Amino acid sequence: MSSRVIIALDYADAKSAMTLVSRLEPSACKVKIGKELFTAAGPVLVEAVAQRGFDIFLDLKFHDIPNTVAQACMAAARLGVWMINVHALGGRAMMNAAREAIESVPRKPQLIAVTVLTSMAGPDLREVGIDAEPLVEVMKLAELAGDCGLDGVVCSAHEAAAIRDRIGSRFLRVTPGIRLPEDDAGDQKRVMTPQIAIESGASYLVIGRSVTRAADPLAMLDRINREIAVLETQR
Repeated sequence: MSSRVIIALDYADAKSAMTLVSRLEPSACKVKIGKELFTAAGPVLVEAVAQRGFDIFLDLKFHDIPNTVAQACMAAARLGVWMINVHALGGRAMMNAAREAIESVPRKPQLIAVTVLTSMAGPDLREVGIDAEPLVEVMKLAELAGDCGLDGVVCSAHEAAAIRDRIGSRFLRVTPGIRLPEDDAGDQKRVMTPQIAIESGASYLVIGRSVTRAADPLAMLDRINREIAVLETQR
């Protein structure tokens, strides 16, 4: 099985991102390009990373009217990325439009939906008018995404097992908010270590600063991959 680790290239410029990418191997990880880096460097950077053989998760969280999101998803899919995402709060019509828009793309990417950001807890949801605890809201949005035919969701590892049990193991659970035991949680509120996240049902782990800010990023990535491999052999 390919690596379950997705390294978040959370850099402000293409040079910094490519400096790390040039040291990584596609067999050791996938990579995520989010809003900051994409805004700074654009599709050219995506194509440069893809040319090095990496599976790319283009994390732009499209959330707009159905037609706009459909066109954006089609444009993203044509870049040859492995995975794209929309925000489940955009609703059924928007997610259906996104799925239909990429059906005819030769290399159709995985399409997943963001549920509740891992930076949000119960009080944060209530402040924006969602009177539900994160798990309840996540499950509702995950079921909607599954009903719309999407491939999975972005969720906290805390919700991964419940989603797997409710919707099925083939429905992907992509989990940010991953921290090593020695790390600070930073701006995340629903965090989990790599080992526990895999044990809890995560399909893929999105890991940023724990690797990118490590003294030796390659050694840290190797450590995480080895720990996951041990868990896989125990199953």
